[in-house]
Amino acid sequence: MASNAAFSPAILIPVYNHEAAIKHTLNAVLQYEWPVLLVDDGSKISCQLVLTTLREQHADRVALLRLERNSGKGAAVKAGIKWLHTKGYSHAIQVDADGQHDLADLPTLVALAELHPLVLVTGYPTYDDSIPLVRYYSRYLTHIWIWINTLSFQVRDSMCGFRAYPLAQTTPLLEREKCGDRMDFDMEILVRWLWSRGKIKDFPTKVTYPLDGISHFNIWQDNLLISWMHCRLFFGMLRRSPAIIWRKLYG
Repeated sequence: MASNAAFSPAILIPVYNHEAAIKHTLNAVLQYEWPVLLVDDGSKISCQLVLTTLREQHADRVALLRLERNSGKGAAVKAGIKWLHTKGYSHAIQVDADGQHDLADLPTLVALAELHPLVLVTGYPTYDDSIPLVRYYSRYLTHIWIWINTLSFQVRDSMCGFRAYPLAQTTPLLEREKCGDRMDFDMEILVRWLWSRGKIKDFPTKVTYPLDGISHFNIWQDNLLISWMHCRLFFGMLRRSPAIIWRKLYG
């Protein structure tokens, strides 16, 4: 896996114990022409074996990066971003392993990334009836904090993991700024991206919640991490607010 073209995207899929779902997700992704990086976030042996088999079956298209211990979705995505950047790719196209994303929209996401190569492109979900109502309404609590901490409404949805990261801009940002390693990453990277004067473009995409889906969201640990993240970002926003307001007023 290597590329030197000006626009050379690769699909990045963080995986943690999704040995059943990842087969279907990978097969859907492989309908398209882009290379794929699977990041094993310290999965159990049964999932490791599945990922190794998938890597061997699709050796010309699929690479496997294995983290020694489970460090969180954010840590897996960051490791994948850095790995792809060292291999010469221009964009990491993040796709969740659990099958929630409508991969029929993958060409739209990649096309938007190519059309706006310096912009972080992210999906915002359109849900069907499979989403639990508690999740649907609780997402807005986080969205409100993101709007406060960016002093803008640019981020329509901060939790959707269907994204295109420009690697030349994202990699140094991750080196400068400490973003969360777990479920807080998807939200925090958007705030810090906007603070660094990055642009965001969103597009609607269908998201489903399979009845047999596996969730690694820890209600106590992850809610605590997200609350602490919002607190840190709020005080970071206060420190940056004069510059943010100045840019809004005078460009």
